[in-house]
Amino acid sequence: MEAPQRRRLSIIASHLNPITTTASIVTRSHCTSSSDSAEKQCNLETDCVFCKIVRGDAPALKLYEDDECLCILDNQPVSPGHCLIIPRGHFPSLVATPPSVVAAMCSKVPYISKAVMKATGSDSFNLLVNNGVDAGQVIFHTHIHIIPRRPRDCLWASESLKRQPLKLDEEALHLVNNIRQQLSFVDGFEDNKDHGTTLIGSQ
Repeated sequence: MEAPQRRRLSIIASHLNPITTTASIVTRSHCTSSSDSAEKQCNLETDCVFCKIVRGDAPALKLYEDDECLCILDNQPVSPGHCLIIPRGHFPSLVATPPSVVAAMCSKVPYISKAVMKATGSDSFNLLVNNGVDAGQVIFHTHIHIIPRRPRDCLWASESLKRQPLKLDEEALHLVNNIRQQLSFVDGFEDNKDHGTTLIGSQ
């Protein structure tokens, strides 16, 4: 097994119960990750497998396509019907993707997910984005996963973990204030000064 495949398996195994993977026609992209220099760009003609699929230069099982994006079956599915919504333009991560493109991708989710659930006999699904290396992203062309679910399929190991309630303490307040401060510097949010109330402050 090649190093990228071993890495993908270990990442999936950290979120899922162990599953058996098979050989695939889609391999890890050599596109630059967001952790690399912003000046570096992958060679779209030779490196990005999703760009090749968009152009028709690489094989994929397409479920849907329009002028903005397409949807394909994941070639290493964690459940039957596991598919990916991919923008036609190349953006290495979700945070690097323009809001209008994200909106176009998300607008297809209800339409595609209903079809996938009916075809697979499922009534539930997970919507997932792996953004960045530590989150498990292995192809650096932003994409959204639609993963059909079945009762007791035990896909996510974290579902068996007991979740603890959020502590409304000074640490949480500090986190809230820090995130709000960062939001004030995000492009497109400079004029959004009304952040609501803080629960801790109202107690």
